[in-house]
Amino acid sequence: MKRLLKKIWKKIRGEPSAVSRELPEHRHSRKTTEHVSGHGDRKVHLEAAGRQDHSRKPPRHDERPKLEPVKAPWTPSMFDVPPVEGQSRFHDFKLPDEIMHAIADLDFKYCTPIQAAILPSLLESKDAAGRAQTGTGKTAAFLIGIFTHFLRNPDKQRRRNGTPRALILSPTRELALQIGRDAADLGKYCPFRTLVVYGGTDYEKQKTILRDRVVDIVAATPGRLLDFQRTRVLDLRQVEVLVIDEADRMLDMGFIPDVSSIVRSTPPKEQRQTMLFSATLTENVMKLAAKWQKDPVLIDIAPKQVAVDSVKQLVYLVTSDQKFALTINILMKEKPARALVFGNRRDETEYLMKELHRFGINCALLSGAVPQNVRTRTLENFRNGSIQVLVATGVASRGLHIEGVSHVINFNIPEDPEEYVHRIGRTGRAGEVGTSITFACEDESFKLPAIEEYMGRSLPCSHPDESWLVLPEAKYAREPVTRRPDHSRQAGGGHRRPGGRGGFAGRGRRSSPRR
Repeated sequence: MKRLLKKIWKKIRGEPSAVSRELPEHRHSRKTTEHVSGHGDRKVHLEAAGRQDHSRKPPRHDERPKLEPVKAPWTPSMFDVPPVEGQSRFHDFKLPDEIMHAIADLDFKYCTPIQAAILPSLLESKDAAGRAQTGTGKTAAFLIGIFTHFLRNPDKQRRRNGTPRALILSPTRELALQIGRDAADLGKYCPFRTLVVYGGTDYEKQKTILRDRVVDIVAATPGRLLDFQRTRVLDLRQVEVLVIDEADRMLDMGFIPDVSSIVRSTPPKEQRQTMLFSATLTENVMKLAAKWQKDPVLIDIAPKQVAVDSVKQLVYLVTSDQKFALTINILMKEKPARALVFGNRRDETEYLMKELHRFGINCALLSGAVPQNVRTRTLENFRNGSIQVLVATGVASRGLHIEGVSHVINFNIPEDPEEYVHRIGRTGRAGEVGTSITFACEDESFKLPAIEEYMGRSLPCSHPDESWLVLPEAKYAREPVTRRPDHSRQAGGGHRRPGGRGGFAGRGRRSSPRR
């Protein structure tokens, strides 16, 4: 009788029966509400259990959403930088608040010499040609000029896709990517889109962005840029600001014909602002400035002796057989957080990287032979500390600002004295102290006088400690090498080991790794 009464009572109340409670859809029923459009915009309450709840209690006071206090808009007064005699502050140029906010986030307090000298001209939309070493802040200078121009002269109408307002040309992919990162940092509070265009990877991705989106700034290498011009996804007829970075290296790498073709596709020089930067203002560079610019303001910042003085330069007199053992001991005993090891040839740096890895050194390779996507990932891992040592050719000697590089090792002395300055400039940046170590062996020591003459100072030479010339035991065995048929031997010719002069010798002391 009790069961029957209980069953009748549940039926009256509309509760589910025991059978329906066993079904999965009734186990955890929740009430949901739909808004049905119609007469009176009625609300239909649907319950999985099939009953209605008429007890519509108002929410408790403590259950109401809490409103966060509205933050006051950022103003330059929140970024307090006291005036210092002989130094210029970014506050002194009355930059837009969006740019000053990003500068404050980056903690840029005082301008570098090139920034203080060139910013007044750039902010007045004048053409400028500047000479400055890498790492002196010239990238930030022209980006500040571009963003300020955009903010003060907004678009009057929507532009077509793939028609940038500013074009930045750089000789290497790594430098173009670095410019893209700097643009993201300085333009984080600006409503502008920057696209980095470079060869080796992401062709379709870059093409899709140019075709489907409005792009304000394009930072590009010449080759890939010309490819997109030929396919008509990029239109440079509305470029208002043109920047040619590392013009001297453009000359050295033979890019000037391509750059000239690109410049001709932009508006005439009277209708655009053109900036040209170079580590050296040679006669050929100045001819380019006269050709592409209108009455440019010349900013000549002499090579910063301070940057050289912030790097402790050492030259070790060794034989070619001893260079690898000395490299291993420097990396193992001084334990740099980040170190760059430079070689002159791709094959030699590749072999050097493999040998360093065999001795337990956390290292990676950066050269023109490495695919672009791998190079990008390698640089990012080097920045975040996942990689301790970067073995590189001249690809990494210019335009790359990586914080915390304490050691630069010149396994080979560069052919060009200017290249030496760029290499050691990867350390001792932004007021930090770094160490540069160069190996002068019997095959390469003749290059030192030209470097000393170029820098205007002598390089101290010494012999390393004998214990640092002893090669420790390797942690891993050498990978087997599949040798290709040597046709030169069959024809009676000699055989030269990969690495060439100044590389790894095949005889001598144990301190030299042998294949």
